[in-house]
Amino acid sequence: MKRVPKSITLKLEQREQNSSLRKLALPNHLIDFASNDYLGFSKSVAIFNSTHSYLIDKNIIQNGATGSRLLSGNHAVYQEAENYIAKFHLSESALLFNSGYDANVGFFNAVPQRNDIILFDELAHASIRDGIQLSNAKSYKFQHNDFEDLEQIILKLSTDNQQPLTIFVVTESVFSMDGDTPDLEELVTICEKHNCYLIVDEAHALGVFGDPEVSGGEGLIQMLGLQDAVFARIVTFGKGLGCHGAAILGSQKLVDYLVNFARSFIYTTGLSPHSVAAIFVAYQHLENEKEALQKLRENSIHFNQEKKLLGLNPLFVRSKSAIHSAIIPGNLKVRNIANQLQEKGFDVKAILSPTVPEGQERLRFCLHSYNSKEEISEVLGLLSTFVF
Repeated sequence: MKRVPKSITLKLEQREQNSSLRKLALPNHLIDFASNDYLGFSKSVAIFNSTHSYLIDKNIIQNGATGSRLLSGNHAVYQEAENYIAKFHLSESALLFNSGYDANVGFFNAVPQRNDIILFDELAHASIRDGIQLSNAKSYKFQHNDFEDLEQIILKLSTDNQQPLTIFVVTESVFSMDGDTPDLEELVTICEKHNCYLIVDEAHALGVFGDPEVSGGEGLIQMLGLQDAVFARIVTFGKGLGCHGAAILGSQKLVDYLVNFARSFIYTTGLSPHSVAAIFVAYQHLENEKEALQKLRENSIHFNQEKKLLGLNPLFVRSKSAIHSAIIPGNLKVRNIANQLQEKGFDVKAILSPTVPEGQERLRFCLHSYNSKEEISEVLGLLSTFVF
């Protein structure tokens, strides 16, 4: 049927008029400053071959999981991978989900109960917000990385309610659009002071932050030694690990609860043995391969030095992560600059409203271990000529 409701046509036309209509693009051969493949693991021949060898050695010749994990889909690779991930992250237990979206939706839909409270950073990812919308708990946002505002909300809620409250506080260790980081140590202190349960999404920290003397790449929470103070961590594998899927890290009791009540876990076909094996092998590679992580750190330092030299600092959100965003208000303007950079051979994406608030449109630069310092200097030099 070609006929569609008028409301759909009108919404598409509105997006077109606002220069915000999303379209799927084919892969290109431009210099990559757009993907989340921070360590280049998605293109790693070693990981690809090791994954294949692992499956052959285990005599696993199976294309799909065949069903949900509670039916027929809980193949042996799951247990080995989850045990390894839990040990790597110094967590009592780990539970794999099909994606970071599924993990966040499943957690927030299931864990907070009616009459509980969820307090979330106003810039929290869409998957967190969607999970909260499905929850029976009440929710309130606090200003971005503003823990004075957070504590005031906690105090007001505690004063207004005579009964003790169960409060969940959720944030990200690296925010996907700004690339900035909250003061996690201060946040832990506040949560412990008020008996709140802290949840941290580490999607953009896994593979990027960590203690190089230990293994490196395990995320900001472990880098700061805060893992025992966090109720749940969400780690996703489509960024730093270059594959697919996600895990929720926490106590065995939390994992048991999610297996029983997280709908996005229960009512979906599991990941294939190959997908889980790729996660397992990527973790092993992360633990043993330090060179890519060190190169990424060096590139992040070089990027910050270059933008300072070129006078670009006022455009950028402060970041020490692999994500650097230059705020250039206006969908049309930021898209035009992105097009100019792409014409010069650099894949830099414009992030438009409504993905970000109106007036906060931006160019999002993602750094990788495989970017050269010359490429970083050139793309920033071009940016300075296009915006000044």
